[in-house]
Amino acid sequence: MSGHAPPDPRLTAANGRVADIALRGLVRSARYVTGRPARVVAPCADLCRTPAGARERQLPFGAAVAVFDASGGWAFVKAARDGHVGWVARRALGPAAEATHLVAAPASHLYPVPDLHAREIMALSFGARLRIVDEGAGGRFARTACGRFVPAAHLRPLSRPFDDPAAVALGLLGTPYLWGGNSRAGIDCSGLVQGALHACAIACPGDSDLQAALGTAVAPDAPLARGDLVFWDGHVGIMADSATLVHANAHHMAVAAETLAGAAARIAATGGGPVTARRRPPPPGARMI
Repeated sequence: MSGHAPPDPRLTAANGRVADIALRGLVRSARYVTGRPARVVAPCADLCRTPAGARERQLPFGAAVAVFDASGGWAFVKAARDGHVGWVARRALGPAAEATHLVAAPASHLYPVPDLHAREIMALSFGARLRIVDEGAGGRFARTACGRFVPAAHLRPLSRPFDDPAAVALGLLGTPYLWGGNSRAGIDCSGLVQGALHACAIACPGDSDLQAALGTAVAPDAPLARGDLVFWDGHVGIMADSATLVHANAHHMAVAAETLAGAAARIAATGGGPVTARRRPPPPGARMI
């Protein structure tokens, strides 16, 4: 294990007590275990650096995870969608279930019966994943495998991903800014990019420094195209066209669209530095992790 760069702790399922059995020989651990499949059953679950610690990212309803360890009310997990690891409240997890659809509207609700007048059970955010067993329950509702109901118009089969990440990002305009957020209730810059790419079945990590390795570089003197990613140190946005940037940012405290030139000038003037990279992601359908 010597002579190698240390593994990125965000992507390494090891916490000092246990490690993924796949890491045997790569990291030292008292025990090596196989992760137990589970899924998020809360509207959105914080993925924390330590039990009850700082939020690193969030996992939406239905997100698949592998559970490696538990401590008190917390579980050490690895997210299936991007390999990010961390601690999630155990009450936010339930049995594994293979999803068939995602919530394709900015937000939706889960109902106990197929009736829009019923009191909702919980809010669902864009990107939430559900196992649907009847797409026409009660006319306008779809029935989930657990016997709950979601407006059918808010769903999209996973077999039919979106084909325009920029359109997905534009659909989330006005979503409040939230550091580490990955939901309609609050999202940050890398969460917006990841959500937009994942909806198009493009594999994408959760943090902007990792996203800066996606796809291919766009030369500084080449024109940008819709869907290209523009990076600063600690920040990322997605281009709606050759001149317009869509990004979740602390200046607007929301997902906003503005000229790239204006955003770059403001970021530089407030100490954020220059653009560090311009990347063209893989095409839609480059299957997710």
